[in-house]
Formats: sequence, structure tokens, C-alpha cells
Amino acid sequence: MYRIIGKDGQQYGPVTADQLRGWIVENRVNAQTMARAEGDLQWKPLGSFAEFATDLKFPSTSPSVPPTIAAPTSSVNLRASNKLPAGICGILLGSFGVHKFILGYTGPGLVMLLVTVLTCGLASPVMHIIGLVEGIIYLCKSDDEFVRLYVDGRKEWF
Repeated sequence: MYRIIGKDGQQYGPVTADQLRGWIVENRVNAQTMARAEGDLQWKPLGSFAEFATDLKFPSTSPSVPPTIAAPTSSVNLRASNKLPAGICGILLGSFGVHKFILGYTGPGLVMLLVTVLTCGLASPVMHIIGLVEGIIYLCKSDDEFVRLYVDGRKEWF
């Protein structure tokens, strides 16, 4: 049995270890919450109790759920966030170079747009085929490979 001092400064308890584990999962208590075991006279942080060490490492999940379920998003996935929009725009709007602008390639995007507009659409099929091929290539790449080639490597064409 344990006693704790709540955020409001009030003393709560006696409570069982299972109740405290439930409060940890509910974020009602944390490692800094002052607590003492029944019979102890000294208050100390809940994080100093060995029996709650595992529970306090992963407070948002119950002990039966592995902590890897809520893994953080990797930086590669964030950097590849333009892959899908660029691929779809390359397929659908390839002759206007929209996919190039999405990836931050202003020069190649302007080339595709101006070739389409200045030829009054006569070169549009050629630009559209280029955009179609590039859109398919973007979508077929893994996130890691897409970031390596088109974000880090700044590969502007194909």
C-alpha cells in the first residue's frame, strides 16, 4: 500500500500498487509525484520506487501493450511527404510542371510550364509524357530512395 501527494497538495491513499499503475497509465501521477510506501516515514519521488520503473518509462501504454506500437514518425517519412502529391500531379498535370514546383524545382517547373504555354499546347503531349513518367517513378520509389535522390540529391529530371 502507498500514499501519494497529489498535484493539489492533498494526501491520497492508501492505494495499491495496481491502482498506482492505473494512475500512471491515465497520467494522473508521474515520476515526480511524491509518494511513500505504507510504514515508511520519508516521502520520495515515485520514480525512485523500483516496482514502478517500467511503468513510468511508458506511461501512455499499459504494461501488456508493447511500447513500439506508438513509435514516432521517422525523419525520412517526414522528408518524403511530398512524394505522393508530386507523383499524382506528375501523372495528372505533368505538362504544366506542377510536380516540379511541389518538390521545389522552380527552374525545371518553369521550363515545362513555358514550353507548354509558349507553344500554345503543341508541345504539351511531350511535356505530359515527361511528367507522367516522372510521376510514376516518384511513386515507385521507396521513401528512403525518394529522399536520397530527389530531396537530398536534388535530381531534377527523371
